[in-house]
Formats: sequence, structure tokens, C-alpha cells
Amino acid sequence: MSPAPSLPFHTRRSGILFLISAPSGAGKSTLLNGIRGQGNFVYSVSCTTRSPRPGERNGVDYHFLSRAKFEEEIAAGHFLEWAEVHGNYYGTLSSSVKAHLARGTDVLIDVDVQGASAIRACGDAVITRSLVDVFLAPPSMEVLTRRLSGRGTESPEQLALRLHNAEREMACWRDYAYLLVSGEAAEDQRLFLAIMESERMRSIRLLPAAGTL
Repeated sequence: MSPAPSLPFHTRRSGILFLISAPSGAGKSTLLNGIRGQGNFVYSVSCTTRSPRPGERNGVDYHFLSRAKFEEEIAAGHFLEWAEVHGNYYGTLSSSVKAHLARGTDVLIDVDVQGASAIRACGDAVITRSLVDVFLAPPSMEVLTRRLSGRGTESPEQLALRLHNAEREMACWRDYAYLLVSGEAAEDQRLFLAIMESERMRSIRLLPAAGTL
């Protein structure tokens, strides 16, 4: 019998860029709040041109930039993805994400389907190799409608727009590596953390240890 191959137990692992998208009302905020502090990862801090809200801290909740500075970063190609929403810019700087990945630190980023598409198409080999995208979907449109209606925070017109956008976003689920259908909050958290652990054990994530090939 041939001897078992020696395993590189002291290899380093490259960082993983975990990306999650979900339509409004699918349970994403509950999931992200539930796993905060449970996994070995950092949240990506986005940039925005909107003013800080009470209690928000620069560099923690967002990187608050002037419109001129944001547009400079756009022109320089420094964003993985960006969009203008309700008159304000929002975006993710590639430098901060790649710095974590280079250290072997996993990053979790929350973006919509347009942002996810932009990140997939960014052309950066480090980002492409590191990316693991997950789509969180409600069990059905009926369930989503009940969840959004139950909030009581939107007018009928706003609710109709959210549902229309949700249908459009849910049509993109096949673009993602993983589909997680939302159920009980604790189970959603368990499954998402399981995806993270599974991806960390993939051999393609390992980097050669010093002095090895």
C-alpha cells in the first residue's frame, strides 16, 4: 500500500469574500444581526455621501465622504461596486476588502443584486477567486407580502414598489453560488454559518506554507 500523502497542516488560508443579497423583508437584517460575533469574519464598511444619522460613527457604520471625494474614487476605479440611491452615493472600496483578504481574514458584504453583479464582473482576480455569493430568499411571495405588510411602515404605493423590486431581485437567484430559503431565524443563521465553514475547508483556499511548493 502506498504511503498516505503528507498534508500541509501549516498552510495559510486565503481570505474569503462572503456576499449576501436578499429582497427587502426576506430576513437578511435578522440573519446578519444574529451571526454578528459568531463567525471569524469582518463586515465590510461601505462608503456613502449621505449625512451620518444619530449614533453612527465614521469608519464603523460607514465611511462618510463628500460627493466630490466619492466621485474622485469613482473616476479612479477604486470601487468594487457603487450606486446612487435617493440622491446619495453608496459604494464599497476594493482596497479595504482586499487588505483583509490578503491577511487571510474573511469579509462579509451586504449588497443588492446590482452590486453583486458588479462585483462578479469587476475583473479583479483576487476578488473573483475569493468570492462566495449567497442569495437569501423568502419561502414565497405570499410570505414576503405578509412580512412587509406587517411592518406597517409603508404606504400601499411603497409596498407595491418593494414587492415589484423583490420579484425582480428574486429572478436573479441562479446567479449566486448558494440559495438559502429563509425560515426560522436560528436555522437561517445555522445554515449560513455552515456555508462559511464549508468554504473555509476547501483545498483551493489553502496557500503554500513557507518553504513548500
